[in-house]
Amino acid sequence: MRLLKIVPDNTNIQFVRIRHIAFAITALLTIAAVGLVFARGLNFGVDFVGGVAIEEKFVTVPPLDQVRSAVDELGVGEAALQQLGSDANSISIRLPLADDAPPGAADAVVEKVKAGLAAKFPGATFSNYTTVSGKVSDELIRNGVLAVLLAVAGIAVFSWFRYEWQFGVSTAVAILHDVLMTLGFFALTQMPFDLNIVAAVLTIIGYSINDKMVIDDRIRENMRKFRKMDMPQLIDLSVNETLPRTVMTSLTILLALGSLLIFGGHVLRGFTSAMILGVIVGTYSSIYVSSSLLITLNLKAGTKVGSSEPTTAERANP
Repeated sequence: MRLLKIVPDNTNIQFVRIRHIAFAITALLTIAAVGLVFARGLNFGVDFVGGVAIEEKFVTVPPLDQVRSAVDELGVGEAALQQLGSDANSISIRLPLADDAPPGAADAVVEKVKAGLAAKFPGATFSNYTTVSGKVSDELIRNGVLAVLLAVAGIAVFSWFRYEWQFGVSTAVAILHDVLMTLGFFALTQMPFDLNIVAAVLTIIGYSINDKMVIDDRIRENMRKFRKMDMPQLIDLSVNETLPRTVMTSLTILLALGSLLIFGGHVLRGFTSAMILGVIVGTYSSIYVSSSLLITLNLKAGTKVGSSEPTTAERANP
C-alpha cells in the first residue's frame, strides 16, 4: 500500500528567490494589522473590561436597536450588543458593573434583563451569563500581555543560545508577525477578545516555534554537512527537506480545528478561528519569513552553529 504523499519526493521549490516579495507582503500585512488595532480597537470581552455578559436567544432575528432600547428602559446601564457568530438569533448583552457593587448585584441585573426581554420579545430564552469586576479585569489584561511578551522573549533567547543570534532575531520577528496578524484579525472582525483568545495566542506561539525549530535544526545540520554551499541554496534545501512534515502537520491540525469550528458552537468559535489563522500564518512565516531572514541577517554557511553535540546527519554518517 502506497503512502499518501502531499509533497512529492525531491521537491525543490526556490523559496529564497522570492524572499523580497514575501518580506514586502509581510510588512504590508503587519502594518495593516497594527493600523486596524489602533483604528478599530479590540472588542474586549467581559474578562478584560469588567461587567456582566448575558447571552439571550430569540425566536426570530431581532433588530439590535430594539433590543438595546428594551435594555436601556430597564435602567441597568449602557448596553453593548453583539450577535453571536452564525447564530443570528443569539445576542450577547454586555452591561457595566460597579467595582463596589454589593454581593448579588450581578444576579439582580441578570434577572431584571431576563424578565424585561421575555416581556418585550415573547419566546426569548436566557442562556448564561458571566461577570468580572473592573479590578480583576485590569489584572487579567496586565497578566495576559505579560504572558505573551515573556513567551516571545524566552523563545528568542533560547534560539539565540541554541544556534546563533540571527536565529533568535528571525524567530522573534516571525512570532511577532503571527501575534500581530491574530490581533489584526480580531480588530477587523470585532469578534470578542477574551482570555480564551489569549490562550489561543500562546498556543499559536507554541505551534509556530515548534515548526520553526524543525527547520532551524535542519539548517544547522546542513550548515555542518555542506560547509561550502551558498546560504540561499542551503536554506532552500533545508526548507524543502522539512516541507512534507510541515505541510502534513499543518493540514492535520487544520482538519481538527475545522471540526471544532463547525461543531464546537459559538463558545469555541473565537478560539478556533484564532488557531486556524495562527496555523496558516505560522506556517507561512516559518517558510517564507524567518528562514529567508537569516540571509538578510548575514548568516554564513561556514558559521559554527549551536552546541557541539552531533546532529542527526552526523550520527547517521560518522
